[in-house]
Amino acid sequence: MYELNQVGDKTYYIESPAKIGIYKLSETEVCLIDSGNDKDAGRKVQGILVEQGWSLKFILNTHSNADHVGGNAVLQQRLNVPAYTSGIEACFNRFPILESSFLYGGYPVKELRNKFLMTQSSEADDLNNFSLPQGLEILPLEGHYFGMFGVKTDDGVWFLADCMMGENILQKYHASFIYDVAAYLATLDKVEKLEGKWFIPAHAAACQDIKPLVAANRQKVLEICEKLLEWCREPIMFEEVLKKTFDYFQLSMDWNQYVLVGSTIRSYLAYLHEDGKIETTFVNNHLLWHTT
Repeated sequence: MYELNQVGDKTYYIESPAKIGIYKLSETEVCLIDSGNDKDAGRKVQGILVEQGWSLKFILNTHSNADHVGGNAVLQQRLNVPAYTSGIEACFNRFPILESSFLYGGYPVKELRNKFLMTQSSEADDLNNFSLPQGLEILPLEGHYFGMFGVKTDDGVWFLADCMMGENILQKYHASFIYDVAAYLATLDKVEKLEGKWFIPAHAAACQDIKPLVAANRQKVLEICEKLLEWCREPIMFEEVLKKTFDYFQLSMDWNQYVLVGSTIRSYLAYLHEDGKIETTFVNNHLLWHTT
């Protein structure tokens, strides 16, 4: 873990729970693409930079999930470097309570105010106000989170953040987090057509052919949609749908999984509702979901 891997003349990634990209702006200056999941990750990244004789100029955060921005604070405190992300994600960087609150749908219970969902606050500026150096390209990757983007380097390397999960994760967790299912499917279509030498998803192995992983993630989305339509043949409350999801996929519920899977299944239901495949009714002060 935390090994440095070179995938282009100027492009590297650090193997970590959420892969961290490094791009050489010059012989001595680099930028980071995400910063790891916590302050320890930030320290390890700094150690790699020192070992290589590199000076960090800035951080690009693909999105604001804790495992992608967790190293920001320590790197900013030690190296005084700026971070840039999309506008709405910058708010989450500065105010980490927003993620737990959004997932829970209210003030989060203490069990949700943990480092997995709430990292240390860090400063971030809107990427729209930053002149991206030559050699880097931004690609919006909607669906997983509010304003997530990917980064391409002129070495032909794509850093794809969380727009896909590894097949091992799909088989273990099945309902990986998605905010907007329609946008997520459109992103998979977009990524499937990308051309490049290397593709670096944050939670899957680096590869030179991204199409099989795109297909696996798309198939999992379609499988979950099919099961939800089956479970909603008779009017059903959301909590029962969520229980069926955990039971069918043999998941273990705890607070983190309750909000992550719960929020994701709500997004699936909203997608199917928008598509006219599920309707809703209020009966005896219960919201019921029903396949049309």
